[in-house]
Amino acid sequence: MDFDPTVRTAIIGCGGLARNRVREILAGFRNTHIPVVCEPSDEAFERMATLFEESGRAVPVNVPDLSTMLDQHVDRLDAAYVVTPHALHFSQADACLKAGLDVLVEKPMVMNAEEARKLIETRDSTGRMLTVAFQGSLLPHVRKAAEMLRSGELGEVQSISGVIWQNWVGLAADSWRMRPELSGGGFVFDSGAHMLNTVSDLAGEDFADVWALLDYQGGPVEINAVIMGRLRSGVLVTIHACGNTAKSCASDIRVFCSKAALRTGAWGESLEILRQQPEDWHLKGQRRDQGWERVEVRDSRGVWEEFLSAREGVIVNPSPPELGLRMAILWDAIRESASQDGTPVRLKT
Repeated sequence: MDFDPTVRTAIIGCGGLARNRVREILAGFRNTHIPVVCEPSDEAFERMATLFEESGRAVPVNVPDLSTMLDQHVDRLDAAYVVTPHALHFSQADACLKAGLDVLVEKPMVMNAEEARKLIETRDSTGRMLTVAFQGSLLPHVRKAAEMLRSGELGEVQSISGVIWQNWVGLAADSWRMRPELSGGGFVFDSGAHMLNTVSDLAGEDFADVWALLDYQGGPVEINAVIMGRLRSGVLVTIHACGNTAKSCASDIRVFCSKAALRTGAWGESLEILRQQPEDWHLKGQRRDQGWERVEVRDSRGVWEEFLSAREGVIVNPSPPELGLRMAILWDAIRESASQDGTPVRLKT
């Protein structure tokens, strides 16, 4: 039987991403009840309401103002899912935590490290659970990868490399994602945030130094990026992001260790291991990238199931705000370095 505990949640935001997430919840979690949403746009709410009608579920009440929604409905809520433009995440997650709700907040958690630290303080003072909705950190492939790296079975980490690409420019045109006061950045801080987060998660430690170049292509937000970093341990990291290419949305992350190499993606969609080969191993034909073995992990129905599992104590919170802070510190350093034409930035210990 599928894991489906009873929970009453508010949805904060009814935009395209929120509707995608709610569609998944309505299809797979009959015991998740959504009595209320918070959305100032009548058009966005009408589109959300259609999803409930089509699934045979009661259409939630819409209270456009978050403070009013919490005052009127918090007594019949257990949790809140914040799915709004990036600049709103901090204030909305903070308010929901202080109202006594467990919170799942979409990526990126906040706009910068200062907001991340404040949100951690709120989490600590309220005693509620805060989870960041990064598929990479929440899903089993990256959790298994992190476990293998920490155990030492793959040897010492030597370097980490990641690349992510998407036809992001066309998709983001004329949206709030092109307004830095709302988005906090462009491709690297939107789809690319998954890469920054998963690399930070797999690294398992803070960055010591960051070098970065951001390419805005004449627009208000960055489209492409080349990022280099050095972890506290001395491990070197590279990240390449391209947001203006053929229709696609994909990534590749490789962690090279002294005894094996690991391959996964920013969204944690797979996990493969290349182990030490036999003594008589040699290149066969033209296949130079061979020998990868798929690592099997438990099944997961996605972000909402993992959030509920953590909330019910079945698993430890896989994507806590501390990880959101690590990524926010990295993003702040990327922007600082890029603003100085790639000058290295030394992070404080």
